[in-house]
Amino acid sequence: MDRVILHADMDAFFAAVEQRDRPTLRGQPVVVGSPPDQRGVVAAASYEARRYGIHSAMPSREAGRRCPHAVFLPPNFKRYSAVSKQVLAIFEHFTPLVEPVSVDEAFLDVTGAQRLFGHGPAIASKIKQAVHAETDLTVSVGVAPNKFLAKLASDLHKPDGLTIVPSDPAAIRAFLAPLPVGKIWGVGKVSEQILARAGLYHIADLQHATLAHLVRLLGKDAAAHLHALAHGEDARPVEPTWDEKSISREHTFLDDVREPMLIERTLVDLAEDVGRRLRKTGKYAGLARLKLRWKNFQTITRQVPLVPPRCDDFRLRAVALELLAAQTVTQPVRLIGFGVGQLAFQSAGQLNLFESSSTPRRTEALSRAVDEIRRRFGKDAILGAAAKQPD
Repeated sequence: MDRVILHADMDAFFAAVEQRDRPTLRGQPVVVGSPPDQRGVVAAASYEARRYGIHSAMPSREAGRRCPHAVFLPPNFKRYSAVSKQVLAIFEHFTPLVEPVSVDEAFLDVTGAQRLFGHGPAIASKIKQAVHAETDLTVSVGVAPNKFLAKLASDLHKPDGLTIVPSDPAAIRAFLAPLPVGKIWGVGKVSEQILARAGLYHIADLQHATLAHLVRLLGKDAAAHLHALAHGEDARPVEPTWDEKSISREHTFLDDVREPMLIERTLVDLAEDVGRRLRKTGKYAGLARLKLRWKNFQTITRQVPLVPPRCDDFRLRAVALELLAAQTVTQPVRLIGFGVGQLAFQSAGQLNLFESSSTPRRTEALSRAVDEIRRRFGKDAILGAAAKQPD
């Protein structure tokens, strides 16, 4: 039996919640994020604002220039997380196989749910109706044989869309052919430029390119990934995220290391990975933990509370380095890890982007903006500067 995968993506989620909760804003261009006279970025824009070219991760000053009469609102992540939990509960009524991707989107495997709720498109339609009835919000859904295709489909007819990709291989290739190569998951600006120089602009071009040619351009692993997705092949399962009590990442060095800069750089990368995962769940951490394993396999851990609970990269990076600095490194390091615990759907108060730049809410907003930029343009879109505390 072919798999039936859904990708459900809430429409302009942050802005839609604000318009729902403040009916006078319906039909108006709403921008969630920093005010236009402050340094900062757009976290979300309503569809009315998008008509002026405003999009997430755009500098707020530019958004204000494009639409001077737009309504700018500070984000309320605690509220958005609560609505997200409500939506996930609706998804889980139809299938236990729900994989949240972020606070406003998720994958669902409904293959085994078809006997109860009908075929894939019927399930998608029922989910859309349930979300609207219970939250007064709309969701766009893609229905396809795998995650890659479902996510592409959900983005094609927003807002309130329902797009179906047939399971027939020829139909899949035809669906993909006219799309730009940048639509492929994992293709960032650098890869897109390399492909363009080789005359590969659309997925159809990749479908006709040999694997050997792609290997010469991008290397073995990236070429295999690209070749498979260009033909609509994606075997990744939907992986439910249960109620996590902690999040951690570890790195084992190929050779035991002593160099402080390498150890610190690796730890910062781990802290950022943990931060991204934490923000995707919509949770905040009340505890941070460092793990070190020496050459002789002795393992030590150090932990500190986070008061108030945090999820932003700036604090997580800082506390990770503070824990490392407090530990005397007496011998080569074999493994380093960073994690957070005491997770909860809570925040340290409503975000106020007029506060000083060191406040938790501002640094959280900036971290989420970096997440969005990396999602849109690739992980390497922001390097170096992302590790700095905001001015």
